[in-house]
Amino acid sequence: MALVVGDVAPDFRLKNQDETEIGLKDLMAKKIVLYFYPKDNTPGCSIEAVDFTEMLDDFAQKGAIVVGISPDTPKSHKKFIQDKALKIILLCDPDKSVASAYGAYGKKMMYGREVFGIIRSTFVIGTDGRIEKVFYNVKAKGHAKAVLESL
Repeated sequence: MALVVGDVAPDFRLKNQDETEIGLKDLMAKKIVLYFYPKDNTPGCSIEAVDFTEMLDDFAQKGAIVVGISPDTPKSHKKFIQDKALKIILLCDPDKSVASAYGAYGKKMMYGREVFGIIRSTFVIGTDGRIEKVFYNVKAKGHAKAVLESL
C-alpha cells in the first residue's frame, strides 16, 4: 500500500553493512531521506548512491541524513560502499518486509513485462516520524538532486 504525506512512517530495525542493527527511532534526531533501491553495484543503483553521497553535505545543511535500503546482504553492502566510496547508511531488508510496509515492493514493469520487485522510491521522514515527502517509481539519474531541492 502506498504511503502519503502525513502518514506515520512504518517502524523498522535492520542490519547495516557491519551487521549492526539500526532502527528508525535511532535516526530521527534529523530528517531522514529514506530511499529504496533494487540491488547493490548495478548501474542505476550506483548512480543514485553516488549522487546521494556527493550531496551528503548539502543534505546535512538542510538537517537531513540519507539512508538506503535494499534486499542485499551486509557483505554486499560493504562491497558496494567500498567499490563506490559511499558515505551513506545502507540497510539490509532481505525479506523485503520494510520495503513492503513503505509500498516500495510490488508489481512493476521490467523490460516490457510485469514482475515483482523493489520499486525505486524515496521518503522524507520528519523528526516527528511522519512522512513529509513521497517519491514513487523514480529514475536514478537526477533523483538525489530532486530530493535535495524538495527539502
